[in-house]
Amino acid sequence: MGKLYHVPMRLITLSALLFLAAIPLAFAGPFDDGVAAYKAGDYDKAFKILKPLAELDNSQSADAQERIAHLYERGNGVAKDPVAAAKWFQKAADQGNVTAQAHLGRLFRSGVGVAKDPKQAARWSIKAASQGNPIAESTLGYMALEGSAGPASPAAAAGWFKKSADQGDTSAMIGLGGLYEQGSGVPKDVVQAYKWYALASVDTGEYDADLPVRAKKAKEALGAKMAPAQVAQAGKLVEDFVPAGKR
Repeated sequence: MGKLYHVPMRLITLSALLFLAAIPLAFAGPFDDGVAAYKAGDYDKAFKILKPLAELDNSQSADAQERIAHLYERGNGVAKDPVAAAKWFQKAADQGNVTAQAHLGRLFRSGVGVAKDPKQAARWSIKAASQGNPIAESTLGYMALEGSAGPASPAAAAGWFKKSADQGDTSAMIGLGGLYEQGSGVPKDVVQAYKWYALASVDTGEYDADLPVRAKKAKEALGAKMAPAQVAQAGKLVEDFVPAGKR
């Protein structure tokens, strides 16, 4: 029988720590490659790299799960599948990914890929909004306007829209512009309305191609009713706008 060698516990502990520390590094390389492909618009490559990472379904994979959800939602690199998108947003949200939590709240509000559920929409949106996520803030704004999770409150909607719009969220900008144009929840102010419509109209449409189109139509319709001086004043506000976080 061979000799038994005693290995000091501190060496075992050190080896275990080194092994655990290497796991995020091993994940980071492929993930970074996948994100780079995603940002470059090479969605086929991004999907092939990120899907196996997402399927690990652990705390390290939450960011990959969120990206995969976006790919399914938009049909980039894979067939469009709202149900699959919701599933991956849910997995990432459960792991604490704030962006996924915000998008999950949005889906529960609209009933896309999941059954429409105002309680779940509010739950996930509040969770993400408490961490400053503009998508969640915008969702809460629309829910306050609709009265889908309590009494309708244009003033509360304006508050949520303002928080989100200040960070550059296009959907919130349109909502806030509408409230200023109507004088609902805020004093009527066509200059402010035009400003928010104008800012929303230059969105790339990456997340929703319809948003900048709607904003442009609203801006043009409102501008036709305004005095040139008012349009010029609004234009100056647009020029001076800097999203929160970049100030």
